[in-house]
Amino acid sequence: MNEQIRITPIRLIGAEGEQHGILPTLQAQEMARELGMDLVEVAPTERPPVCKIMDFGKHKYAQSKKTAHKPHQQKLKELRVRPKTGEHDVDTRVNQARKFLEHGDKVIIKVQFRGREMQHIEEGRRIMDQMLEKLVDVCKMEKPPAMEGKQMTALLAPKTTGGK
Repeated sequence: MNEQIRITPIRLIGAEGEQHGILPTLQAQEMARELGMDLVEVAPTERPPVCKIMDFGKHKYAQSKKTAHKPHQQKLKELRVRPKTGEHDVDTRVNQARKFLEHGDKVIIKVQFRGREMQHIEEGRRIMDQMLEKLVDVCKMEKPPAMEGKQMTALLAPKTTGGK
């Protein structure tokens, strides 16, 4: 940058992106000083090296803003209930699932059966259907409820909105 560029001549790109051709380094530095900007080496391995007139502080700030703002990484959240789970506890799980879905995460709901509960799969199905009915406005079902061994699972994804 500026006086640190020792090689002469260089290929110069102006502040607006226009080509100035091959110039001596001192002349390019003088042009940058007149504009109140910096001469920055953008392709040092080329022959001759390519330099650009730019506001380096503004360029560094823009680069830091680009790297600081990363899009949301979707995660898979898991909520477990049992066939004997109470009404209020199911509502609490539904509220948790709603928060996760609104944040953009996927939710897997698992109803776990143990021992004699395996004889009452319809009770687990009732709880699953009840939860899905309460969440229908914020999610779409990626995988409908199905038995997998001793547990019933359903996978929910957030509804895509045009604003996000």
